Amino acid sequence: MKVIRIGQAAAVLSVAALALTACGSDNATGGTASTGGSSESGQNATGTLTGIGASSQKAAMDAWKSGFEGSNSNAKVQYSPDGSGAGRKAFLAGGAQFAGSDAYLADDEVKSSQKVCGPDGAFDIPAYISPIAVAYNLEGVDDLKLDADTIAKIFKLEITKWNDPAIAKQNEGVKLPDTDITVVHRNDESGTTENFTQYLAVAAKDVWTYEESGDWPKDLQSENAKGTSGVVSTTSSTPGAITYADASAVGKLGTVSVKVGDEYTKLSAEAAAKAVETAKPVSGRSDQDMALELQRDTTESGAYPIILVSYHIYCSTYKDQETVDLVKAWGNYVISKEGQQAAADSAGSAPLSDSLMEKAKKAIDTIKVAS
Repeated sequence: MKVIRIGQAAAVLSVAALALTACGSDNATGGTASTGGSSESGQNATGTLTGIGASSQKAAMDAWKSGFEGSNSNAKVQYSPDGSGAGRKAFLAGGAQFAGSDAYLADDEVKSSQKVCGPDGAFDIPAYISPIAVAYNLEGVDDLKLDADTIAKIFKLEITKWNDPAIAKQNEGVKLPDTDITVVHRNDESGTTENFTQYLAVAAKDVWTYEESGDWPKDLQSENAKGTSGVVSTTSSTPGAITYADASAVGKLGTVSVKVGDEYTKLSAEAAAKAVETAKPVSGRSDQDMALELQRDTTESGAYPIILVSYHIYCSTYKDQETVDLVKAWGNYVISKEGQQAAADSAGSAPLSDSLMEKAKKAIDTIKVAS
């Protein structure tokens, strides 16, 4: 199973340290962080920073750009939400100074990054924690409960009616219509797809016979669209449709409460953070690289296991000091309390814990000019 990394054991999360907010609208360094994104020299950052990647981060990215540029009048951040896979590919080809990705760099990508980032390559910094909603368009049904096996059978196209007995059994008293289920999936390589299929592969392993992947299974083709906004738009305009998408972007669609242990857990930032707390640190990368092994089959009460930890991927070295200062200022702003709160207010994400902020700052501060 592919994992989502965090380097050292000292980075264990504490729920108490997560200053959580409730889920919001559509799509640090702790106390020592430099707020507003100032560079270490004390001067405002300058230049243009280019990023490409995860569409799940769009709402948070808009808030980060606004906050960072507001404090750095000579700096501009350009971000194209083309998807996690596209972002990593562009970054590794030298087409962007950072990538946003809902999946960390694979081993071969880390090796490949040495071509553009120097001998120490690139590394992953967690920037955004959010639930992945199983979102549906079903008039009159405001509260839907499903276990992992049933979700897997729906997306595997084995359950095709909303009043199927497997759904009805878990939703006593809910009037379920005899409506066809239309599955809507991503048609681009996506970290959201990878996280969702990882959940299915682990939590519903007897049903979901496919490996986790950023690409949707070729033999399960149904309605599809590009990006988070694409699948949400298609689902919103298709009665009876169901999809998976970053919770910040689902708008007025219904969201499934997922069975965890003996209970059903509603989607929320708090529940996502509790699932992150059950994650385990993963070793085997550089000291700067951070990742989490998420426990998709957790039975922890109140945890929502269909989550993504979205990363910003940076080079360990850049060509000149101005770029280094710009990247470090941006990276430190994103993971600061101010930056994380901006994302939470905009996207309903769960802010990083103080321990993660501290470790992330130490990693970002190692970025230097290539020798």
